[in-house]
Amino acid sequence: MRDYQNIKSKRLLTRFLIWRLRHINRKNFILILSGLIGIISGIAAVILKQSVHFIQQILTGNFDIQYANYLYLSYPLIGILLTVLLSKYVLKEKLGHGITNILFTISKGSSVISGTKMYSRMLTSAVTVGFGGSVGLESPIVVTGSAIGSNIGRMVHMNYKSRTLLIGCGAAGAISAIFNSPVAGVVFSIEVILVDITIAAFIPLLIASVFGSLVTLVLLGDEILFSFQLQDPFVAKDVPYYIVLGVVCGLVSVYFVRITYAVEGWLTSLKNDIGRGLVGGICLGIIIFVFPPIYGEGYSFIKLLLTGNGFEIFNNSLFFDQFNNYVLLAVFIFGLILVKPIAAALTIGSGGSGGIFGPSLFLGGMTGYFLANIMNFLPLDYALSTSNFTLVGMCGVMSGIISAPLTAIFLIAEITDGYTLFVPLMLVSAISYSTFSYFERYSFYSKQLIEKGDLIPYNKDLQVLSLIDLNKIIETDLLAIHPEAKLQDIVKLVRTSKRNIFPVVEDNKLMGVVMLDDIREIMFDEDLGKRVVIKTLMHPPPAQISSLENMQSVMHKFEKTGAWNLPVIDDDQYVGFVSKSRIFNAYRKKLIRQHQD
Repeated sequence: MRDYQNIKSKRLLTRFLIWRLRHINRKNFILILSGLIGIISGIAAVILKQSVHFIQQILTGNFDIQYANYLYLSYPLIGILLTVLLSKYVLKEKLGHGITNILFTISKGSSVISGTKMYSRMLTSAVTVGFGGSVGLESPIVVTGSAIGSNIGRMVHMNYKSRTLLIGCGAAGAISAIFNSPVAGVVFSIEVILVDITIAAFIPLLIASVFGSLVTLVLLGDEILFSFQLQDPFVAKDVPYYIVLGVVCGLVSVYFVRITYAVEGWLTSLKNDIGRGLVGGICLGIIIFVFPPIYGEGYSFIKLLLTGNGFEIFNNSLFFDQFNNYVLLAVFIFGLILVKPIAAALTIGSGGSGGIFGPSLFLGGMTGYFLANIMNFLPLDYALSTSNFTLVGMCGVMSGIISAPLTAIFLIAEITDGYTLFVPLMLVSAISYSTFSYFERYSFYSKQLIEKGDLIPYNKDLQVLSLIDLNKIIETDLLAIHPEAKLQDIVKLVRTSKRNIFPVVEDNKLMGVVMLDDIREIMFDEDLGKRVVIKTLMHPPPAQISSLENMQSVMHKFEKTGAWNLPVIDDDQYVGFVSKSRIFNAYRKKLIRQHQD
């Protein structure tokens, strides 16, 4: 019965695609798909947001604010272990950093995202964040939207370039929906997801983003993930202090990235998944017990700071009795700045699901609020706006960590329903991004991929080269010879071979190579043919490569040695040869295909 239904569905899809080819051109069809993807991504964002808040309300809704609740010690552990079990035994996929995985898929995976990712990140992040995991929902929903775009593109037989564009549409619709910020959704997709975009591709992103935002407005109204009405105007004489804020935000961004990688690296050394979840969950629970604002995304605590209710962040904490102590408040917030990166890394590194988009906003808000309060202790002739510095700080840290300054600017501008802070947002974003770039070359999302050679930004030639699969161009038809063979034996091979290189192999190990030029002058001497042994003629290759190497490394070896052919050796075993001409031919085909797409 199921097979019959599958066959029937495929026939209907085939009929639809034939009808589409006759009546709707490719450009208009992509516009239709972008709107559909925006709607589905928007619905997914609403479901995820509501699910997390529902879980959090059940778990923490009855907490007495005057006391530290010991359930904070257990909730994160339960959430992480549940997520580990779901991902390992039910979904059977590794989580990690979702947006980094999307970039890898675009670079190396032909923009084909697994269908399970259309719901897996929603399920796992709802459990992780709902139980207190200190990460954001933005990355999981971007993965969900991107997977929706990729799978719809595959279903209607779109090519690589179109699938990549639809992935960008899914990301734009997701960000737009979760923050009700359509401009930020488009800019995020351009800055982070799509590194090579044209004006023609810009329109589908706009449509997807608009529809994602409309879904949120229809289903939730004003109840979005984070919003705030500005209370204080921007004052030009605050500019020197905003410059200081920009530098501090850049340094905080560097701290976040390095601490996160260090903690995740430590957790990775624990090979047992359950053991890693236990260690990470216990450590995270202790941090949240001492600093309750670390629980979940933390946007509600940022709103307390913005509305002048900063002392309420002591609720449910060990420090509730120090409600009116301004010094303790400053120390407490400084502690939050220090431990937030650790908490986020513990959550993701131990097997939880979430992203660093939300933590960067939380960290930025705390940084801006802390700096404004410190400056207000100085003998100034007026007080700085803590709410403005909190919002601009969110922009600054986000600009540094994800290296997307325009996304940060427009996001804060849109969630505040105005452009009053546009000047300080631009200034702090630029300074923070520049400060971060001085210490870190790449963004958090792309750092590991670029260092491994799996992502090559801003270089079209290397991007095309990276698409070549080395294993598909290895040549195994070269005629090999034993090192103890005689010259007359290799002469027989010359007669049948179409190549001028002969690998000398013993027990599947490459001992050396013999070129046709090495034997040209003596190959017809019958006396030498019986006496000369091949091992006296062979010479080592100038370099060797592994089938696991990236193409950038392979080409570097060709350029360094000047060779035209290099052997492929895996685990000391001879595999074959790779020729430069074969690489150039594959490169040309990839380039032609991209232009055709």
